[in-house]
Amino acid sequence: MKKIIISVSLAMVMGITACDNKLDLEPRQSVDAATALSTAQDIESALIGTYGVLTGTGGGLADGELYGTNLNLVPELLASDNSVSWRGTFASYREVTNRQMLATNVEAQRTWITAYQVINVANNILESLDKVTDADQKTAFEGEARFLRGIMYFELVRLFALPWGATAANDQLGVPLVLRATTGQEQAAETRARNTVAQVYTQVLDDLTKATTLMPEDNGLRASKFAALAFLSRVYLQQSDYAKALAAANEVIESGNYQLNANVTTVFRNRNTAESIFEIQENTQNNPGTTNDGLTTLYASIPAGGAAVGRGDVQVLNSFVESYDSTDARRTDLYYIGVKGAGTRYYTGKWADFYANIPVIRLSEMLLTRAECNLRLSTTTGATPAEDLNAVRERAGVAPIAAPTLAQVLKERQLELAFEGLRIHDIKRTKGKTGDLNWNDPKLVMPIPKREIDANSLLVQNPGY
Repeated sequence: MKKIIISVSLAMVMGITACDNKLDLEPRQSVDAATALSTAQDIESALIGTYGVLTGTGGGLADGELYGTNLNLVPELLASDNSVSWRGTFASYREVTNRQMLATNVEAQRTWITAYQVINVANNILESLDKVTDADQKTAFEGEARFLRGIMYFELVRLFALPWGATAANDQLGVPLVLRATTGQEQAAETRARNTVAQVYTQVLDDLTKATTLMPEDNGLRASKFAALAFLSRVYLQQSDYAKALAAANEVIESGNYQLNANVTTVFRNRNTAESIFEIQENTQNNPGTTNDGLTTLYASIPAGGAAVGRGDVQVLNSFVESYDSTDARRTDLYYIGVKGAGTRYYTGKWADFYANIPVIRLSEMLLTRAECNLRLSTTTGATPAEDLNAVRERAGVAPIAAPTLAQVLKERQLELAFEGLRIHDIKRTKGKTGDLNWNDPKLVMPIPKREIDANSLLVQNPGY
């Protein structure tokens, strides 16, 4: 298995660093990005480096803009009602929690910028595949680049656009689709309007579907065919296309490559366990930080030698913790009373190690997706809804449900996947509410960053900003 090593120098040449022009796609360096990828080794190094940017381990080029913090934390804060409260000092996250974001919100800006940086690297790789002479390697590289581009557009359209289903034709504004590499001033100067949500989802599905046919089943510690399938299942579920979401989830489960760990804490305390389908590799050198960024920094409040580990900025509400059965191992082993503040204040124990890997998709999600889709479709593909639901429940030490309802499956999903970045997206796809806000309220959509609006006259701002 290959160890993820961040190739910072090549990532810089590839244009991962931010700039002030248009969609932040122009490389700062004077080296033409088109000449940076001249060999297969260059392309692989670029791919490896991009994984560091996904989590914020880019050697100072990125912090927690993507899976290292914001793609997890922001969806939880946007749907904070009845689950968490923000107790930190960062105004940008307080704006998100209160749904009072400004167009200058830092979290919106840095998430947008870094996601497009990843997309640009993927575009560079796709346009440089003629440099690869080995056919199998070329196929795998194409699949991996499409996977990276596809998941970034999926995350962007879910955060920066009204949700799928908000209009009958899904012709509400999405995000700009940039499908060719930006390698010089002329391309960086181009302005692009926002594509529709339907068009963005079409591109996401195209990239991820192709990735599932091109990526290897075993890709070491990098994303594999099954990671692409798991994301594809997420996309279809977001669209309420239950038959296709079911098929993709079932293929991941039936591969036999993944098993539930015996303990609910194992996937968060150990690296690359049997349950993890895709996770970001971290270590003491490569992580989003231990002071002002990172999941552990913001979620944790753990005593350690008289000092607290983590800022304890995200407090879990007592009522949410108490919504678990009293003997549920997820309640007893994954929540704790922290050291920040007086009284009984709970914190999630999922993110308790600055240097631990970050699971992005794991098997329990696929089981709950299959259970939900089978229940909605009145089918038993792969297993009955009860079998899949109870596999997750029994692992947590709670009683099985013989004939689960849809509400019970959705509730289990909320309990099992809490603080893994899915909360607002599940509310939107099920047309629910958070507090007094309906699923399609513009306040639950992040602003297009002001700096992008100022630089690109074709960009239209989201309502309310």
